[in-house]
Amino acid sequence: MQGPVIEIKDLSFSYNGSPILSAVDLTIQAREFLAMIGPNGGGKTTLLRLILGLLAPDQGSIRIFGLPPREAAPRIGYVPQEIHLNKAFPVSVLNIVLMGRMKKYRGWRRFSKQDKAAALQALEQLEVADFRKRRFNELSGGQRQRVLVARALVTEPELLLLDEPTSNVDTKGQSDFYDFLQKLNQSVTIVVVTHDVMALSSYIRSVACVNRQVIFHNAPEVTPEMIGMAYQCPVDMIAHGLPHRVFHHHHED
Repeated sequence: MQGPVIEIKDLSFSYNGSPILSAVDLTIQAREFLAMIGPNGGGKTTLLRLILGLLAPDQGSIRIFGLPPREAAPRIGYVPQEIHLNKAFPVSVLNIVLMGRMKKYRGWRRFSKQDKAAALQALEQLEVADFRKRRFNELSGGQRQRVLVARALVTEPELLLLDEPTSNVDTKGQSDFYDFLQKLNQSVTIVVVTHDVMALSSYIRSVACVNRQVIFHNAPEVTPEMIGMAYQCPVDMIAHGLPHRVFHHHHED
């Protein structure tokens, strides 16, 4: 049997002496579709950066595919909220996606015909191939987001991390994007940081609330009560002695 894709044990992380994450335990299996929710400043993006190996924990362990995060990095695709480029820098959409191939081969190299074919295929998969010669900064927020997803997919990842991927996308675009992620989830493990968990509720398999600590809810049901609790959990929940099973309460009309 294949081991967990993500295995985090007793992880803590501080920044400038201020605790960001504390005593985190989280295990994610292959082909999970996890929504990561919680308040701004609760540690969601920090947790993604730890999984990517961009940050190192103060204590505890983190293994991705059984490896230290930096060793597993070529198997991970990452879609940030946005990338900010100097508007005077005329980088094309195709070149943005080709940057993903640099990561796959760990460093700078001349791009081959295969690299360009893979980049075009990824753009076509996200239905933005027509923009390949346009400047990245000329695109709309939703189009830029699709290009960033193509850049992540060109590495052929086994784990895809997305940080609020639809924050600049209209409602129709969100639905199309989540449909695409659901198809991708047949072969790829997906973790999405989101504030819009209700829109995602028919796609996800599980939820993790991140607010300095992490509470994992191994079910796709998302209720209004759960959202209310999530944005106070786990610090307030633990302080009031509330059991973890409150996550299993369902909304009653």
